[in-house]
Amino acid sequence: MNEPLRVISTTQYAPDELNRLEWLVTNGLGGYASGTLSGVVTRRYHGYLIAALPAPHGRVIMLNQICEQLKFPDRERYDLGGQDDRGNLLTHGTKNLTQFRLEMGMPVWSYKVRDTTVEKRVWMAQRQNTVFVQYCAKGGPVALRLTPAIHFRYHDAPVSEKLNHYVITADDKQFEIAAKDLQFPPLRLRMYGEEASFTVFGRVLTELVYRLEESRGYEYKGQLWSPGHFWVDLEENKPATLVASSENWDTVLALAPDDARKAEGVRRRRLLSCADRSAQADLGAELLFAADQFIISPVGRTEDLARARAVGDEVRSIIAGYHWFTDWGRDTMISLEGLTLVTNRHHEAAWILRMFAQHVRDGLIPNFFPEGDKEGVYHTSDATMWFFEAIARYLDYTDDRATLEQFLPKLIDIVDHHLKGTRFGIGVDPDDGLVQQGAEGYQLTWMDAKVGDWVVTPRRGKPVEINALWYNALCLLEGWLRDFGKDEEASNIARHASRARESFNRRFWNPETRFLFDVVDGEHGNDPRCRPNQVFAISLRHPVLDRDKWKPVMDVVEGRLVTPVGLRSLARGEPDYKERYFGDLRSRDAAYHQGTVWAWLIGAFVDAWIKLYPDKQLEASKWLKGFYAHQSEACVGSISEIFDAEPPFTPRGCIAQAWSVAEVLRCWVKTSATKPEETSERQLTAQV
Repeated sequence: MNEPLRVISTTQYAPDELNRLEWLVTNGLGGYASGTLSGVVTRRYHGYLIAALPAPHGRVIMLNQICEQLKFPDRERYDLGGQDDRGNLLTHGTKNLTQFRLEMGMPVWSYKVRDTTVEKRVWMAQRQNTVFVQYCAKGGPVALRLTPAIHFRYHDAPVSEKLNHYVITADDKQFEIAAKDLQFPPLRLRMYGEEASFTVFGRVLTELVYRLEESRGYEYKGQLWSPGHFWVDLEENKPATLVASSENWDTVLALAPDDARKAEGVRRRRLLSCADRSAQADLGAELLFAADQFIISPVGRTEDLARARAVGDEVRSIIAGYHWFTDWGRDTMISLEGLTLVTNRHHEAAWILRMFAQHVRDGLIPNFFPEGDKEGVYHTSDATMWFFEAIARYLDYTDDRATLEQFLPKLIDIVDHHLKGTRFGIGVDPDDGLVQQGAEGYQLTWMDAKVGDWVVTPRRGKPVEINALWYNALCLLEGWLRDFGKDEEASNIARHASRARESFNRRFWNPETRFLFDVVDGEHGNDPRCRPNQVFAISLRHPVLDRDKWKPVMDVVEGRLVTPVGLRSLARGEPDYKERYFGDLRSRDAAYHQGTVWAWLIGAFVDAWIKLYPDKQLEASKWLKGFYAHQSEACVGSISEIFDAEPPFTPRGCIAQAWSVAEVLRCWVKTSATKPEETSERQLTAQV
């Protein structure tokens, strides 16, 4: 399958609109390449090579920009990108761009200049910090000048950081650029093509203005340094490729560009052929390739790698979102089915679960792993409960009882810690058997916005979804204990589950509103605001809410919270409701969970809706229709983290979010007319 999955005719867009559309390519390590369709740099995260380096570094921008210019035999010149080789913004920079498309998830630009068509492709080598930028022409000949521009810095560092002193060395056609006072590896460059040459001409480019950083309240002016420029001739059937890497030369030169492109094509075709049949075309196939971007081998966590390889495993994790997230426990567990199970990457699902199991501390899995760090941070009250559900989903696909048996002591320990009480005030209240949580200055649920010392939605007390997850975890553990003949322990767990269920239905149902309290026993009593968290009391495999309450809850959720691209985090009309997620950090975080729409919540809603209307499973696909159009906005081919709460539901936050992609893909497969049993001949797991 080489036909495009997503084609955008760029001639219908104004330049400013193309500045808002973005592309993303990843390398399976957490590194990436990303930018706007126009070529204008608008974010501090934009660049052609953001390398994932071992701890203590994390992700570092190594190649920020490539300025592209064509020169015809009559010496007339045309700029392709949105900025010239002095860093100046070109208002006409997109007039030659006629089409942008994704081929098996990989970006391709088509430019029409005079009678010549130039195509540009970008891809990365898997498990390498190496990017390939390839150009080919039809109707040439034409010469291409490429001017690389750099500013080595951590990818989330301010763009205003002072430029370092750079040293360039050359050996035949190979070039290295090193930062004199930084401990980063050098950037290695090689140009493949007809009559390729390099002219050394080091200079600082005009100061760039990063417009999105300005709108987000961050430093937005910064400089880049260019070592010079490449010249190469473009002729039909003779592509030219710039290779940029932070790897050693043996690795960089191991595959020529054409071989590297074929290898990546083989890898992606394998992903497609191994996936569930309903994920092999249309929106499913687009999301399949988007899902691949989040599954990583985290570099630098040497202890994890040593433990895994000692038992014949590898290390895998899930990046929560691009550009700025690392791997988060909650996001990983929620995303596991959509990213690794419906895609038949079962081995990698097991590796992810086993890696997180190794990091259980005091009955908790990590909330997240900080950039460039080896140890996790544990301030979360729900990620560990999602760990139980992720295991259950893994077992649905694999029936891997050996792994379950390996996990069982840890799962028992987790429940014991919650019964006795663990970190951050997380523990079971002996008075009613419900889980309470909360510590001053911490945000422990998924609604975790915090600005300075201000916790926007602290939700201290007994949150509704935490207790739905707790009951679900107890029921799962009870069943697993019985599977292994541990009936006495199972009966004890069943008693805790029964008590939690009775207390939940007595305490969370609000007869005045006819939906569930969001928090009971909170700092200011019971919280009656209408939020989406109550859906989990129905959607989980062991629903804690009594059956007769399902319809009134779902009617309220459908009427007040559902949008074409997910669920609002707070219903309109409630105190502190925010229509837009915009402005500086404080303004954005004030809206983050106060109305802002979250795409991932559509998964729980679809699950609950199908439980309520089991004979309408295929009809539930109607809740996913809004994501078709979204594939051509924000990050083309992926799904954003969040959206404004009101029309036109402008996408915001991360341009590509793991649980957004995972939950829509999972529900796409779940509501498809093509059933999993029709794909039995493709049960070979994709190991990529």
